[in-house]
Amino acid sequence: MSSIIKVNNIQNQCGANIINENSNTITLGASGDTIALASGASQTGFGRTGTVDWQTSIKTSTITAVNGEGYFVNTTGGAITANLPAGTAGSIVAFKDYLGTFDSNALTIAANGSQKINGDAVTDLIVSTEGESITLVYADDTQGWLVVNDGNNDAGAQASFIVATGGTITTVCTNFKVHTFTGPGTFAVSNAGNAAGSNTIDYLVVGGGGGGGDGSGGSSSSGGGGGAGGYRESPGTASGSYTVSPRGASPAVALPVAVDNYPVAIGAGGTTNVSGSNSVLGGSLSITSAGGGRAGNGSANPVPGSDGGSGGGGNGASGSGGSGNTPPVNPSQGSNGGGSASNGGAGGGGALSDGSNGAGGGGGDAATSLINGSPVARALGGDGAGSGGGGSGGSNQPANSGNGGPGGRYPNGAGGTGGSGIVIIRYKFQ
Repeated sequence: MSSIIKVNNIQNQCGANIINENSNTITLGASGDTIALASGASQTGFGRTGTVDWQTSIKTSTITAVNGEGYFVNTTGGAITANLPAGTAGSIVAFKDYLGTFDSNALTIAANGSQKINGDAVTDLIVSTEGESITLVYADDTQGWLVVNDGNNDAGAQASFIVATGGTITTVCTNFKVHTFTGPGTFAVSNAGNAAGSNTIDYLVVGGGGGGGDGSGGSSSSGGGGGAGGYRESPGTASGSYTVSPRGASPAVALPVAVDNYPVAIGAGGTTNVSGSNSVLGGSLSITSAGGGRAGNGSANPVPGSDGGSGGGGNGASGSGGSGNTPPVNPSQGSNGGGSASNGGAGGGGALSDGSNGAGGGGGDAATSLINGSPVARALGGDGAGSGGGGSGGSNQPANSGNGGPGGRYPNGAGGTGGSGIVIIRYKFQ
């Protein structure tokens, strides 16, 4: 036998209404109360708030979606299909690319039976954007499931930093890595970073210095100084605003990197009467610093100083020095060699200034950088040898300095060997 209880209000022991009917409005709970369903109970007919309950079990195979649930989908093992439930107005489901692989292995969302997705009853929805998240709500039988929210990982950026190997690696100024190449190698980038962390490198590339001219032969003329290797450097603002030489001024910029292997070549210093060789930071970075020009010699068949990163200095018999910044780049990679006509050698060009004219002319100035945390001068022009006898040779220059070799004195002095080049790379790593 059933019983019927007719009442408009049910109150708790304190006399507050917990169920109240007023005309056609039924109110559950009093102000400040929480309405909860018992464990295992379910609700129908209340609609949804537009959210889903995200499932913590990561999906790696076909998904049978349930109304009100969201799924993290891992497609590293291959493409996955998600079958939608039978939709009624207000039904909602959502999906998220778990490991950022939808671009290589897509998620296919298939409707239930003849129901539609975005008004189409024939075509499945293919989700193929890396990092995508997507929410669908069933509107009605006319349009079916509609995409109400989609997005990917560009909603925000977590800092990611360059990770690389190659050369001799040191840490400077706490947050910066420096890769120093004194011989050939590879700058290998395994993580290109992003703008929120770091994704560009600063660089210093110096070519091999030119060899000094000899002072032997029948011209009674001593040799000129070799030109410094070309000096190219970025401004330094991308990796700690370290002090850089004027050669690093605009329009030089820090270089963006990708996950790739970038070959590095170190130019050899030129021996007597021989130009230096190029140093290269290769691949898409494409920075080449030319070897320094060889100096003019004092042999029976004298030649002028040659062009190069910086020009070689002339000797007394041939006069003219070589041109710097050859081939031309902006900012200039070097200066001109000096000229001489007095039986003595002129100075080779340096990174920052021309070699001095006249017998025994000094080499052009070097450039100083703190890219590796300490001030180091590089790319000094070689000194020309003075006029007169004595026959002393020019001294060889330090390795990886890019300095031009000094000239040799008449009648039998050999020109000094130029310093080899160097490549230094710096970036923020944390």
